[in-house]
Amino acid sequence: MTPTATTLTAAACAIALLATGATQAAPRWMESLDRGVVAAPAAGGGVLVSWRLLGDDPAGAAFNLYKGGKKLNAKLLTGATNFVDKTSGAGGYTVRLVSKGEEGPDSKPAQVWTDGYLTIPIEPPPGGVTPTGQAYTYTANDASVGDLDGDGRYEIILKWDPTNSKDNAFGGYTGDVYLDAYTLEGKRLWRIDLGRNIRAGAHYTQFQVYDYDGDGKAEVAMRTSDGTIDGTGKVLGDPNADWRETGGERPQADRTGAEVKADGTKVAKIQGRILKGPEFLTIFEGATGKALVSAPYAPPRDPRTDAPTVAQMTEIWGDGYGNRSDRFLAGTAYLDGQRPSIIMARGYYGRSTIAAWDFRDGKLTQRWLFDSAAPGNEAYGGQGNHQLSVADVDGDGRDEIIYGSMAIDDNGKGLWSARLFHGDAMHVGDLDPTRPGLEKFGVHEEMKNNGGIGAAMLDARTGKVLWSTPSDHDAGRGLTADIDPRFPGEEAWGANQDALYTAQGKVIEGVKHPRQTNFAIWWDGDDLRELLDKNQISKWDWKTGQSVPLLTAEGVLSNNGTKATPALSADILGDWREEVIWRAEDNKSLRIYETPYPTERRLVTLMHDPQYRVSIAWQNTAYNQPPHTSFYLGQGMNTPTPAAIVTRKASQ
Repeated sequence: MTPTATTLTAAACAIALLATGATQAAPRWMESLDRGVVAAPAAGGGVLVSWRLLGDDPAGAAFNLYKGGKKLNAKLLTGATNFVDKTSGAGGYTVRLVSKGEEGPDSKPAQVWTDGYLTIPIEPPPGGVTPTGQAYTYTANDASVGDLDGDGRYEIILKWDPTNSKDNAFGGYTGDVYLDAYTLEGKRLWRIDLGRNIRAGAHYTQFQVYDYDGDGKAEVAMRTSDGTIDGTGKVLGDPNADWRETGGERPQADRTGAEVKADGTKVAKIQGRILKGPEFLTIFEGATGKALVSAPYAPPRDPRTDAPTVAQMTEIWGDGYGNRSDRFLAGTAYLDGQRPSIIMARGYYGRSTIAAWDFRDGKLTQRWLFDSAAPGNEAYGGQGNHQLSVADVDGDGRDEIIYGSMAIDDNGKGLWSARLFHGDAMHVGDLDPTRPGLEKFGVHEEMKNNGGIGAAMLDARTGKVLWSTPSDHDAGRGLTADIDPRFPGEEAWGANQDALYTAQGKVIEGVKHPRQTNFAIWWDGDDLRELLDKNQISKWDWKTGQSVPLLTAEGVLSNNGTKATPALSADILGDWREEVIWRAEDNKSLRIYETPYPTERRLVTLMHDPQYRVSIAWQNTAYNQPPHTSFYLGQGMNTPTPAAIVTRKASQ
């Protein structure tokens, strides 16, 4: 089917570019969304109904709201896209766009989520037993969203992790990893089994969900191998191949996962690891889970062979048992300024390799490959994080890959390396609105190599350190969010210090930073951001220096151990505020929680801000991090000009 496109006017595009200072060849291709109407009990009584303002809505768009066919608003709704209904009676809520005096058709109707959340049934895969007799079951893990069928509504793509998933530092067999797709009504569309030759763990199984070919329907991109079974039951590669190591040990130089032998040497167990055999990058059709096309995975273990020897692996990566070479990251980026590309990466402790791929017209082609070991790239070794970010940091209209303490330009060339080395968390956005451009804040763990810097705020265009904080030990967490209205920009803090810093690096006197250092969410009605940790959303009381719970979700669990992250947090429905998805304690359902608070802020859905949208795509990567917008969203913000986009609609 041929997709159609809805395009912003040339004037709107020009205004958007002038506002950012960017130069862009063409508007970015984005998904076409419906109004996403959602209704839930309001905090002050009644029902809070909210809906999307779209990036391609006409200027001055207004709305009428109906319940059971009866209009609720006396005057056109020209402000924020939410409304508190205190009338009695039942009925589905619909919204109609009003433009130039003409009222459009009804949106899809929404019923009230009486509990404040939507329950989506899910189906755990059957458990299993490893070759060594260890039984395992499954827990729902990270999720993403995409419009898989082109109807303007998001579906949920959910990863299932076996209970014996492993960190790379440790040997042992794991169960298979599965991906499911569910509608918001709980219908399972397909299940993909990655098979025995893709190991389970936070660093192994990144997946991307995005409309890469512009047909109006999202695809799923993943690393696969022999024995992967697609959503239609077709097996990729050799169904009988088993590339798992059956036993043994290899010399270990890392500080984790080592067993010290009697003679003092350190070894790593390699049983269950997958150190050889083919790897593929596969594109799956979003609607069916069908494997559309595969290519040899890049970046590869070794450009010379898919079965490197211990000596080759040690030479290339620094170890011979896959701890460094099997740490994968993934993302989505607009490298040409118009159409999205797939980012697949391998390694960050030492050697860092990053590949860009395009899926166009049914073909998968490699755009470029960056390798920190290539001549001239020596400054880029060892700078990677347990996650990446994607943003247009140099204002040229095309995205860069921010890879920890370094950035790769849209053309695959190194842009800058700050030489602050590896860290566990980072944030990229307009964190400090008092200065031009974007900033990058991160925490670090190699103080012996970076001059004792525990956390730093950088100019995202150049990598220049704007300010830093000293430390002598690893900061495993770090966060930025505008939580204090007295200071411009996002406050920043790291887990290895007590202080809370302004965006300009000044200590906020009299308080310690919030104990929540994992995630942030735009939840209530003001412009400040809230704190999301475990199963709780909290508001920072800047007067007392305390976190005040707004929501404690009973009966749900967070993911990824001490990282305590949700399955997903994103602007999935309604106005610009974010929803959060948690898994139920029995792993038989997901819950989408909706804010009960009205707001006066009118913003285009965050999913039509390209930087925010791609940050939802990479949120599941390794150590999950919260998304950030391309513009400053916080106290004292200016209303941003909508991004220049083209929405791609699937023919129905």
